[in-house]
Amino acid sequence: MDKLESHFLYPAALFASKEPFQINTILGSCVAVCFWDAVLKTGGMCHYMLPYWNGEGLASPKYGNIAIEKLLEKMYSFGSKKNNIVAKVFGGGDVLEIKSSHFHIGERNIKLAWEQLKELRIPITSSSVGGKDGRKIIFYTETGEVKQRYVKGQSKA
Repeated sequence: MDKLESHFLYPAALFASKEPFQINTILGSCVAVCFWDAVLKTGGMCHYMLPYWNGEGLASPKYGNIAIEKLLEKMYSFGSKKNNIVAKVFGGGDVLEIKSSHFHIGERNIKLAWEQLKELRIPITSSSVGGKDGRKIIFYTETGEVKQRYVKGQSKA
């Protein structure tokens, strides 16, 4: 069997491929949304850092509302139809010890994913979100399989 090509997805980025790929990323408070088309056997992932773009500067995939939309457009460019796409959502861990609830970025990132995917009518078939630990995610675009390993947060000395 041929070795599967691999792509490491950095924060504020997205990657999708018609060809089989293994997409790897590491998440703390960021969220990764994986889209998979079971008919075409294609998929992609976005890794966003903040929930909403504030309208200033570049509308980049750093923001969840932009990243999810751009990833969906990429899937459409491959020939995917909306009713063949499912989503898998990961991350949003509360990995930083911050007292103010205003800064609960992980929670806000998760909420954005749920709301936007519901609005887009894309079903979420699996998820692992929240908690205190980070996650290492491996997504296989051809099969839709996701492997996850928890990454313990740094404790303060």
